[in-house]
Amino acid sequence: MPYDLSDKLVIGISSRALFDLEAENAIYAEKGVEAYSDYQRAHENDALEPGTAFPLVKALLSLNELIPERRLVEVVVISRNTPDTGLRAFNAIAAHKLDISRAAFTGGGPTAPYLKAFKIDLFLSRDTGDVQEAIDAGVAAAQLYTAPAEYSAPENQIRIAFDGDAVLFSPESERIFAEKGLEAFAKHEQRHRKKAMKEGPFAKLLLALSEIQKQFPPTECPVRIAIVTARNSPAHQRVIHTLRTWNVNVDEAFFLGGLKKAEVLQAFGAHMFFDDQEGHVETASVVVPSGRVPYKGGQLAGGTRKTAGASKPAARAAKR
Repeated sequence: MPYDLSDKLVIGISSRALFDLEAENAIYAEKGVEAYSDYQRAHENDALEPGTAFPLVKALLSLNELIPERRLVEVVVISRNTPDTGLRAFNAIAAHKLDISRAAFTGGGPTAPYLKAFKIDLFLSRDTGDVQEAIDAGVAAAQLYTAPAEYSAPENQIRIAFDGDAVLFSPESERIFAEKGLEAFAKHEQRHRKKAMKEGPFAKLLLALSEIQKQFPPTECPVRIAIVTARNSPAHQRVIHTLRTWNVNVDEAFFLGGLKKAEVLQAFGAHMFFDDQEGHVETASVVVPSGRVPYKGGQLAGGTRKTAGASKPAARAAKR
């Protein structure tokens, strides 16, 4: 029978997100594809160091060892490499003993058309364009930043942290804040505090992780989820009611009201943090692996383009 990916959490990852290939990427950018290909062939048996997503991928794959009769996670390499230059990534996968056997090497072509073919639930890449195309195609995706040099992944538990608006939830409330200001946002959220928000780009990933959590007793669950948002009281109420409607129980939630996220994320010990704002991802990436979630079409709906450090709703204060 054909292998079925529909009942698994499927992670699509570029080779550059899984391994540290920044020097090789610089060769490509500065000298072109031929020089890059020659270098990859010449060094295809050289060891590759872990990249930003390596700790998360390794931890997720370890879930497959916990329920022997059921495979919970699959990881697929989705890369613009050719099959020839992609050999180095598979050699590194074998060297690091990662349980990854599937790949799509598009030879410089777009990767987004293949994400749904592989039933990808989350796509991680260092390339801005590939991530934007994935989001536009309706697949949860994040552009990863360089991981902190001193980062040490938590042992025996996977910890994933999400921003709320425009990541787990739709950008509707954020659009109100951007177009009409904080007071209008606060009134809108209070008026709709018991009305669930629409799903954002990472909602399906949250639901998939929640289903994995249900496979384990609460005290022994290997997956821990946190929401880290600039919302605070009373705007937090709508978040709680939305999660109830989705039948999701997150383990931790931080309603920061404009306080910095980095220190909370470091204390939480996130394997990965997802946020839509460049400024937040930049500061978070100093302490934990982090990825930026772009808006569909590259901008906030309604024509308001996001810029680094731009404000986003909170009950009392904008994010910093």
